[in-house]
Amino acid sequence: MKAKEKEVPLEDKQEQAANWFYSLQALICEAFEKLEDDLSGGPKASLPAGRFEKTPWEREKSEEPNASGSLLQGGGTMAVMRGRVFEKVGVNVSRVHGKFSKDYAKQMPGAEESDGHFWASGLSLVAHLQSPLVPAVHMNTRMIMTSKSWFGGGADLTPMFESAEDTQDFHAAFKDCCDSFDPAYYPEFKEWCDRYFFLPHRNEPRGIGGIFYDYLDRKNWDEDFAFTKAVGRTFLDIYPKLVARSMNRDWTDEEREYQLVKRGRYVEFNLLYDRGTQFGLKTGGNTEAILMSMPPEAKWP
Repeated sequence: MKAKEKEVPLEDKQEQAANWFYSLQALICEAFEKLEDDLSGGPKASLPAGRFEKTPWEREKSEEPNASGSLLQGGGTMAVMRGRVFEKVGVNVSRVHGKFSKDYAKQMPGAEESDGHFWASGLSLVAHLQSPLVPAVHMNTRMIMTSKSWFGGGADLTPMFESAEDTQDFHAAFKDCCDSFDPAYYPEFKEWCDRYFFLPHRNEPRGIGGIFYDYLDRKNWDEDFAFTKAVGRTFLDIYPKLVARSMNRDWTDEEREYQLVKRGRYVEFNLLYDRGTQFGLKTGGNTEAILMSMPPEAKWP
């Protein structure tokens, strides 16, 4: 049963959420640049350490909808690094508002009741590593408002060559995170992740899973927001440890070739099934930021 909620002004909720996503971006960028500095072995160790390039963007105000029929205003900041540990990593934040097209409004809870009007803020991260021995990762958290309000997000790991230790530690971290809020969260959100990050046309999972949740409006706003912040902090704690564990190891040409083919699966999922990609494109978001998740190089056999 949903706990009685102390009334928080709408603008305060939006400000708190957006500020958190922007602060999380800064923390993650700092942690990833430290990994770049700490690299001491492997084929890329002689290269200079990478640094994030941050690019703010703002959607020009317009009264006219885009080609899909949606109207979007607001902006965000892209942060992309190409380094010696991270071949390409993007950590993007945005804060946007506008009006969904009539067709898309039918798919979003509360959007028809708000006449299509929405507000959204969030962080989206995808990391593709130089080393095929270090797992790729995706993480995002977001808050969306129509006539309703909810949080969504999660994190999932895509190893090229699965490490039982990495898999165990990644899942254990998010189980601890979920259990600290509700013991029912982890089994539900893990199963949701396994079901969501699946390629039906290949009948295979994208990776080893993690957690995925959406439409989180179960307790009160403060507690749902606290959980979403905890997901971000958990990612910030566990993923750099997994990277550091294997980033200094050597790899072979055959392992690199397999990595590139595995990345092709990543491309297929993001273009065919990913909700975030569809949301961004259908609302007229920044195309470069939306497609930031694409790897710098991939192959199909």
